Amino acid sequence: MARGEPVFAGPALRLDRSALESAQNDISKDSGYASRTVLGHGSAQDGPQVQTKYGMLKGLTVDKAHIFYGIPFADPPVGERRWKPPAAVTPWKGVHDCTFPRPACMQACSGPISDECPAKVSEDCLYLNIFVPLDIDLKSPLLKPLPVMVWIHGGDFIAGSASKPLYDGRFISNFTHTVVVSLEYRLGAFGFLVSGKNPKISATGNYGILDQQAALLWVQQNIAVFGGNPNRVTIFGESAGAQSVSLHLTLQSSQLLFQQAVSQSLPFSIPLKTRHEALKLGKHFAKLANCTVKDWACLRALSAQEVLAAQVKAGSKIVNPFRFLEIFETWGPFMDMVLFKEQPIAAFQKGHWQKDKPVLLGTTSEEGVIFVYGVFTKPVSALECSVYTTAIFKHHALHVLHKYIPLYKDTDRRTMLAQVSLAPILLQLTDYVFVCPTRRAARAMASEGGAVWLYVFDHAMADHRVWAGLSFCYGHVCHGAELPLLFSSASVANFSLTPPEQLLANRMLCSWGAFAHSADPSSPAQQTPFCQRQHPLPWPRYSNPAGWLMMNLTLRSHAQPGFRDQLCDFWDKLGLY
Repeated sequence: MARGEPVFAGPALRLDRSALESAQNDISKDSGYASRTVLGHGSAQDGPQVQTKYGMLKGLTVDKAHIFYGIPFADPPVGERRWKPPAAVTPWKGVHDCTFPRPACMQACSGPISDECPAKVSEDCLYLNIFVPLDIDLKSPLLKPLPVMVWIHGGDFIAGSASKPLYDGRFISNFTHTVVVSLEYRLGAFGFLVSGKNPKISATGNYGILDQQAALLWVQQNIAVFGGNPNRVTIFGESAGAQSVSLHLTLQSSQLLFQQAVSQSLPFSIPLKTRHEALKLGKHFAKLANCTVKDWACLRALSAQEVLAAQVKAGSKIVNPFRFLEIFETWGPFMDMVLFKEQPIAAFQKGHWQKDKPVLLGTTSEEGVIFVYGVFTKPVSALECSVYTTAIFKHHALHVLHKYIPLYKDTDRRTMLAQVSLAPILLQLTDYVFVCPTRRAARAMASEGGAVWLYVFDHAMADHRVWAGLSFCYGHVCHGAELPLLFSSASVANFSLTPPEQLLANRMLCSWGAFAHSADPSSPAQQTPFCQRQHPLPWPRYSNPAGWLMMNLTLRSHAQPGFRDQLCDFWDKLGLY
């Protein structure tokens, strides 16, 4: 197990049994926001109320679930609390209004991703949302509490929000009979700036991961009053959210906070920064902010917009030219030798993870293509392709080119680059970053006795019509293409599903729900009548004796021996991840 001790501030955020069983309090706190954009129509006047450890909450009831938006799980990380670990939320008097989403964490809303950005952002952003099935009576305790699914959003650790319409948790909650939680965490320089080692006079990074731990601890302390079972918590996330999931699986300090995990499109080959690299980025950030890295007073005096402006400028520079892929995740977790002592892919290969926890993980079939076309707006010649490949793979470049160039006969080499390893500012790509290291990790985990299920979401299931409305897709090739189906939120992308596509969406949703209920995505046990009618997919456990069978999620979903195995064998032999 990789070692990592929590460094939360405040007694209520200590990971011990007494903290999980603390008594209720009712001291005051003001919500302070006026925006009241709600996903769907509901009643706030007669909305449900629950008494948490920290005070009373009032939510609303919509057509599919009871919803509690904007629950504070830590004190606002503003003023003196900027660049500090999350502190226990101050209890409040009266009733906290949970009928509308709070602003997302600070992020830059400009350029090609502007349509995906939240309408409101703030440094005061440590809130979570809870979705409870409509048939649950929150006025009386359940004899058998429900499984809990905690969603960690993606966005390259610089963007995204728990309240994004795409992540509307009421459908998963209602149809799978689970309590769904979505959480915010600090992003970019606010969440990951490193300016030194002394936490009293410098930023020491990894605050975004500590925020996630604080939210998970809040779930342990309070989810029972929402009908949830704190002993049956599944964390799940996509892209940077999947990377977060993988990190919690290697953290001893996260061990008590969840029981199983789902990792969707994990960019395994994007390395965590070393302390030296993180500090180098911090120095560049400070210079752009007209401070020095040692001038703590100057850094603390920066406005939120000044921090954000310096973050954006600093993020355009490659910190380590020998790690070209870092440009695709400039801000994010780093190896501080306290929480993280090794790269995630190495941790899984060496068995340094929580082996008692079932894990479901997978990728989409062509998620790199759109990003290369987004970055390289003009055709890429064979010579240019060779230059970019050499920048990434150095002395292995000839082997990579020899393997991939024969596969793509077009004079335009952008498709080949997408299959190899380029990625955009926000998300990443296919074989080297996603598919093959995921297979490598899954095999290592299964060989250690872990309960592992592997999937690929196959782009061939969708036609151009289905995905044209999503900005992260090119034609029907998408990173995160499974999300509208999984969350049953197709309406936010302005398209409707055909009956076969809807069946696939239902089966995926129910597979995730089955995993939450019974740690097996194919189990019909304890499923809702809705899910029982979908005929659960016969999803085999990923293991060598079973022939390394994985699930291909497509219009005709089926188990298969592998996906791109020949290419993944090639990458495994190169030993680059």
